[in-house]
Amino acid sequence: MLKKEETSSDSRAAHALTVLREADRLFTAEEVATAYDRLAMEIGTELKGCNPLVLCVMIGGMVPTVEILRRMEYPYELDYLHATRYRGETSGRDIVWKVSPSTKLEGRTVLVIDDILDEGHTLAAIQNALRAQDVRTLYTAVLVEKQHNRRNPDTQADFIGLSVPDRYVFGGGMDYKNYLRFAPGIYAVKGL
Repeated sequence: MLKKEETSSDSRAAHALTVLREADRLFTAEEVATAYDRLAMEIGTELKGCNPLVLCVMIGGMVPTVEILRRMEYPYELDYLHATRYRGETSGRDIVWKVSPSTKLEGRTVLVIDDILDEGHTLAAIQNALRAQDVRTLYTAVLVEKQHNRRNPDTQADFIGLSVPDRYVFGGGMDYKNYLRFAPGIYAVKGL
């Protein structure tokens, strides 16, 4: 049984490598770093002195959260949540809540950091759940915003690093079938 799982895992890893080699690079690592610099500056202008609670949306938001927070030079608290639609696939389904924040949110200024704003279903569910806990102010930051007209009209991000075309993208925390989150830049999958 283990050999079959290893073989399956190995073939998925090999496929991910092929996807990376054939992908279109939309942004270099340097361009992504510049976007993080700008995001941290914009967030700092708005939130410095607020003692914000930063909530990382796992797993994709892990990379943007680390990159943004290491550029912030003022106090904040950090927690996380895990809500997902993709679960290792290339299309989303119903939202699954895996972990809620453990920090008390009532009366707090909260900044949610995620990797991408696509159709907005996950972000809308997160925003609704957090507002129900009586946060004082709720902000959202995403590394990338996908450009299309399918977005939930009630869902916007306050801070956006980069805009990408309506293609399946990876890197910067975004994955391709649970691989390639740490690709050096932002890439679009050929054919998706």
